[in-house]
Amino acid sequence: MKLNDYQHRANETAIYPEGLNYPILGLAGEAGELCNKYKKILRDKGGEAGTTDIDHMAKELGDVLWYVAQIATELETDLETIARVNLMKLGDRKDRGVLGGSGD
Repeated sequence: MKLNDYQHRANETAIYPEGLNYPILGLAGEAGELCNKYKKILRDKGGEAGTTDIDHMAKELGDVLWYVAQIATELETDLETIARVNLMKLGDRKDRGVLGGSGD
């Protein structure tokens, strides 16, 4: 599936108040849930994620992607443009030898 196709299909399931507030806060919440699942793997399993753990984290990551898609839609841009520009930025940082720093 192409990123823009995902974005359009995800938007068909978007039911929330207009604007950036809801998807930005939702992104933070879902990223927190992903981090919390991993934190428990570190605490309870010595960092060894089992199949079920990986499945749960992948589902949370899917929720993160949904919110990223909605934020892109609210910003009137598309995921493929965001991905392309990000890779260009990272490539530039790599070429300048500043991938590990702020790069800007």
